[in-house]
This record gives sequence, structure tokens and C-alpha cells, in this order.
Amino acid sequence: MPIIKFYCNKCQHKFEELILKNGGLNSVKCPECKNTDLERLYSTFAFSGNSGFSSSIGSSCTDCSKDSCTGCSK
Repeated sequence: MPIIKFYCNKCQHKFEELILKNGGLNSVKCPECKNTDLERLYSTFAFSGNSGFSSSIGSSCTDCSKDSCTGCSK
């Protein structure tokens, strides 16, 4: 039961949705405008070790809605 992040292409709202079953992705709608034209956002991960906390990407990309870092100026 993953929690998946989405971006609404109509109203630009970002939200998370708990997917309870197979095929649940087909029924996801934006909670703001009820639009179904959504992009799935990919989450990053972080880990903690002896040297402290580290993220898988730089802190300047935490609100990015792009699918990849290609062409990113940050």
C-alpha cells in the first residue's frame, strides 16, 4: 500500500494518495479540482549514517515536479 505523490496539470496542486489495491491509480483525482490529468511525482530517499543525514538529491530540488534532473539549472 504505497503513498504516491501527484501533480495536477490543471490547477498545479501537489498531493499524496494512499493506493489500497491494484488498479487504484486509475481512480485518483485531484482533491482541489477533481481533474484526472495528473503526473506521478517521484520521491527521493534519505539515509542516516555516522556522518549525519544525507538526501539522495540536493536540497534545492525538494519541490521540483520534473521527472528527471536533465537540464536542471540548480
